[in-house]
Parts: sequence; C-alpha cells; structure tokens
Amino acid sequence: MNNSLLSKAENFLCYVCFAIIVSFPVFQILSRFIDLFSIPASQEIVQHMTLWIAFIGAVLAARSNRLLAVVREPVFKQSSEFNIGHFLVHSVSVGIVFLLAVSYLKMIQIGIEYPEFIAPFITVWFAQSIIPAGLLLIWYHMIMTSSSRLNYRLLLVFFSFLITIILYYWQFPFSNEILLTLKVLATITLVAFGLPIFVVLAALSILFFLSEPTDWATNFDLMSTISDSAYRIVVSPTLAAIPIFTLAGYILAESNISKRLLSFFKASLGWLPGSTVLIVVLLCAFFTALTGGSGVTILALGAILYPILIEDGYSEIFSLGLITTAGSLGLLFPPSLPAIIYSVTAGINPIELFKSGLIPGLFLLFIIVCYGIYHKPKNQKKVQFNIQDLKQSFLNAKWEIAIPIFIIYGLFSGLATLVECAALLVWYVLFVEVCIYKDIEFKDIPKIVIDCATLVGGVLIILGFAMGFTGYLVDAQIPLKILQFVKTSIDSPIVFLLALNILLLIAGCIMDIFSAIIVIVPLIAPLAIYFGIDPIHLGIIFIANLELGYITPPVGMNLFLASYRFKKDMPTIYTATMPYFFIRLIGVLIITYIPLFFY
Repeated sequence: MNNSLLSKAENFLCYVCFAIIVSFPVFQILSRFIDLFSIPASQEIVQHMTLWIAFIGAVLAARSNRLLAVVREPVFKQSSEFNIGHFLVHSVSVGIVFLLAVSYLKMIQIGIEYPEFIAPFITVWFAQSIIPAGLLLIWYHMIMTSSSRLNYRLLLVFFSFLITIILYYWQFPFSNEILLTLKVLATITLVAFGLPIFVVLAALSILFFLSEPTDWATNFDLMSTISDSAYRIVVSPTLAAIPIFTLAGYILAESNISKRLLSFFKASLGWLPGSTVLIVVLLCAFFTALTGGSGVTILALGAILYPILIEDGYSEIFSLGLITTAGSLGLLFPPSLPAIIYSVTAGINPIELFKSGLIPGLFLLFIIVCYGIYHKPKNQKKVQFNIQDLKQSFLNAKWEIAIPIFIIYGLFSGLATLVECAALLVWYVLFVEVCIYKDIEFKDIPKIVIDCATLVGGVLIILGFAMGFTGYLVDAQIPLKILQFVKTSIDSPIVFLLALNILLLIAGCIMDIFSAIIVIVPLIAPLAIYFGIDPIHLGIIFIANLELGYITPPVGMNLFLASYRFKKDMPTIYTATMPYFFIRLIGVLIITYIPLFFY
C-alpha cells in the first residue's frame, strides 16, 4: 500500500473521530434544553471514540517515531547501520505488538458470533475492531521506520510470525521460574535501549500471564485479555475528557495566548515585589492544567519566559530552576489530565478531587512564589501601576482570561458533565482563536488535531496496557499480599504515609505519571483504606508527589526537557532545580500530614 495513501486514510479517520468526540457532547447539552433531537447512545459512542482515538493516535505516534520511551533519541529511525541494542528493541516491539493483534482477533470472532450493540446499527465488535487493526498498523509502521534496508524489515516480519507460531503451539512457555526471571530482566534491560513504555507493560503482562498454566485458557486467550483490559479502561465514561481537553490545550498553545496573558499579568501584578516570579508561576500552572503535561509547558513557554526573567535581573540558574519547576505545577487544578485519570482508576469523582485539590494546589504555588520574592534582584525595575494599561491588556485578553472561570463554573455548577465541559471548551477556544484573535487559520486545525492525537494516543495506549498489567497483579492477589505484609510491618498511618511519599517520589522519577497512576493506585488504595486515609486526600498526595517526581534528580522528566529546551548540560539543570526540589518536598509533606489545614 502506498504510504502516502495510508497516511491520508489514518489522518482522515483521526479527523472524523475528533469531530464526533467534540460534537456529540454538545448535542447532548442541547437536547436537555431544546427537546427537539437527541443522538441515541451518544455517551456510549463518545466513549468508544476515545478507544479509536487512543489506537489511531498510537498509530500516528508509531508513524512519526514518537511512541513514549525513557530514552531521548528515537529508536525507530531509518538507519542503515546495524546496532544490536536497537535490533533487540525492534524485534521485541514488533513481536509483542503482532502477538497482541493476532490474539485479539478471537475476541472479534466471538463478538461477530454473539453480537451486542452500543448504539443502533453499531455493534461492540465493530467498535473493538480498532484494537487489532490499530496494533497491526503500529506493527507495520514500526517495521517501516526501523531501518531503510529491506532485508532488515523482512527479518522483523519473520521474527513476528515465528514468535506467534511458537506461542500458538507451546502453551505456557514461561512456567519455568528461571526462564521467567531471565525474560523479565531482559525486558526491563531493554527499557534503557528505548523499548516503548506500552510495549514494556504489554510484554511483562504476557510473561506473567503465561507463567501460570490454567485449564480454561490458552496462551492466546490470556493475551487477548490484556488488550481487552485496554478496551475496558479506555471506554471509561470520564476518560473521553482527556483527548478533548488536550485538543483545547493544543489550540491555545498554537495561539498567542501566552503573550496576551503575560501583558495582562504584568499590567495587573507588575507593581508587586517579585511580580515576575508570580507571573511565570501562574502562566505555567495555567498551561500545565490545560495541556495535562508539564513538558508541553516548558517547551511552549520556555522561550518566552526565560528572557523576561533574565531581563528583570534574575540569575540564569534561578530562572532555569523556576521555569523547570513551575512546569510541573498545576496538575491539581481542573481540567488536569492526571487528576482525571487518577479519578477513573481509583473510582472517585473527579470533580470532588478538583474541589479538594484547589487549596493544596494554590499552597504549592504560594511557596514557590515566596521563594522567588525572597530572591528578588536588588536592582529590579519597578513598574508603576497604570489603570489604562490594565484596562487595555484586559480587553486584549478578556476572552482567554475567562477560560478558567468557564471551566470551573461548567464543572462545579452541574450544568455540564466533565466531558461536555471539555467539548464546550474546544468550541469556545476555536471560536476565540480563529474568529476573534485570528491567531489560527482553518488550514492549521488539521495539523493541530494530528499533533494532539499523537500525544493522546501515546499516553492512552500506555494507560490501556498498564491496565492489562494491573489485571495480572489483581489476579495474582498482589495487592492483598502487600496489604498483609504492610499490616505486619507498619502499624502507624504516619509511617505508612512517609513510606508512600518515598515510593511515589521514586515512581515519579522513573515512570511517566500516567503509567504510575494505573500501576500503583490499585496497589496502594486498599492500604490507604486500611489506615483510614480519605480516598480524595490520597489522590492529592499521589498527584503532588508525582509532580515533584518530575524535578527529582537524576532522571526527573522535566530535567531532561529543560536541558533540551535551554541547551544546558544536566549538572547545570540539577544545580538550578535543587532548591526548588527541597521547597516542594516540604510542601508535599505538609499536604500529606496536615490534611485538616486544607480540607
């Protein structure tokens, strides 16, 4: 198939899915107020569109070599040179993805034989068909981007077929403990060479599921449950908010919102001592809450905010540290994607989490601002307050200043659900940026949608297969065993919370926040209940710790992004962020141990 034609088809499907997912929730709102029409099973369709966006986005990420991994340089690149580490990563990746695609075909076959419907004329098996189709397309793009040599690509195809045939005939090959241990260690080792995170989780799930023989299932039956776990988590009722809010964030990131908000904050707050720090922190928190990723904030705003801090008299080290740290603030504010994912995983109401997380989030902002004010330059320029400048900057940015009010009112008033609020926000920012400010043209929208889908797909596919791994942990009663161990080892909630802080700090360093939530929450939630910790408070502790993990040396994600964005070596970034790390650590401990202060 012609690659250009395939890419166009993938893009078109992506546009259709996003058009549905941002339109149907608005139709639902209208149907409640204007009793003229309604779309049957609208919510179910939107939920399944999230599944399609997850896998199509992952296909786009594979096509553009942007599947999330822990290495900085992409591993799937068309090189003519042979590298043994890359070859092993390529082989394992294509083998695992092809296995999962083939194994899920049986689920589709069962669905065809016993059809169920999610909406009139739309069967469940048709909605699920994107799973094997998407995995096969990911497999194809992995092979095509792995090397420019035909014989190398054919070798990967051969390996994919070989491992599938072997596991079809050799039932439960990893029941030998020594072989299982070696395979798990090898898989974890390949992470350092660039094995995509979702492949790591899927591979570990396969290894563990196939290590315990059962009478009721074959290898392929068990592997199909891994992908089916991805189906169950991705069609969660509130998860559709993630791609929709992310699209709104991407539209704003492509506009000149940062310049207009910067002018407004300068005019309104510029007369305060240390106001530049306050402005930087507020802007970064705003962007992080909207886009759901602190990395986007550093990359999008770094070039604007860094020169402003330097010009205002702050040192290079201080400025680097502030932007790197502020990039991870805001994940407790609506519509934070990690907070939504946590709520889905823990089975709590995301709106309640946002309500309770508001004051702790502001507290974390406050302590960083206080540190910045304490370190304000001696010769800092004083800005006179001018009511005319404030009025003009407000008029220039009024449509975007209203966005936080729009989100908070929509979420907390009960007029719209989380997903409906997200859809309204997309249409609002599209109208504002295209029609009022004209920062974005209609021809720019397709590229924004593709970029958004690439990021969302890379995250949601990790989420889905992390759920498969969690499924094994539950089947193996790992949470119960951990609970029993903790009961005998720890008898104080204070000690448990300290151990939890240390665990989450380490997890925040070595895992992305989405994987950490899916894998760790099912393990710690029963422990928190045992020690009498409120589920909402646990969620706030969890997210605050993972925020801190972004700037924890030596491998916090924001440290690498700041090094890349500002072209500074890692020791410089470590030096710049260490004071902020300890300040944030104190803040997290206060949030952990003094909940009554906030709630």
